[in-house]
Amino acid sequence: MKEFIFGTFVYQYQLIEQERKTLSLTVTPELSIILKCPQSTDMERIEKFLRKKWFWLEKQLNFFKKYQKQFHERKYVSGESYYYLGRQYKLSVRNSSESSVNFSKGQIIVCVKKNQQDAKELLKKWFLMRAEEIFQDRFREMLKKFDYPTTPKLKIRDMKKRWGSFLNREKIFLNPKLIHASKECIDYVIVHELCHFKYKNHSEKFWKFLEEKYPKWKRIKDHLEVM
Repeated sequence: MKEFIFGTFVYQYQLIEQERKTLSLTVTPELSIILKCPQSTDMERIEKFLRKKWFWLEKQLNFFKKYQKQFHERKYVSGESYYYLGRQYKLSVRNSSESSVNFSKGQIIVCVKKNQQDAKELLKKWFLMRAEEIFQDRFREMLKKFDYPTTPKLKIRDMKKRWGSFLNREKIFLNPKLIHASKECIDYVIVHELCHFKYKNHSEKFWKFLEEKYPKWKRIKDHLEVM
């Protein structure tokens, strides 16, 4: 861990060196501070960057301190909130003779025949079904940015620490949890992985290629890191 002192404030942060061109700063809900930087970045540049970001850093820390909550297991009952394509919806669970999932007036309405366990399974299946449909649609759209002679297949796979991954020019995997993010975020992850079709590693050429194919990637990447 590194230490950053600004006036009377002292911050402990994790420094991660990567093959990248820019510096990025993230504050997690657990109040961890993570700074990513290009390899062999001198401390003077890092300190200057942190001083420039001080107000934002303090604002984020105060936000998470104020609203910090204990993580709890979903109960799949009315009143819980869920994100779908970047928008937040309230869950409404209702008894019905037929099982279904629908949208109405800012709500995700789950009709169940029996209990909350049914609601859990219905909602999970619904999110996965929507992910399969929307990911394929965005994949076809993002492919238009490239002129590859062959293209990989798109698959969905649970991943703990990645939004997407690329396998030997054959398959692109997307995390099903991306369905909770906006289409803009989904597009970015797809384009990022498609860029690996040409450049396997995160080299300077890779980032330049990504900038060409998806110029707003930096803003979206920062948002996804916070998620």
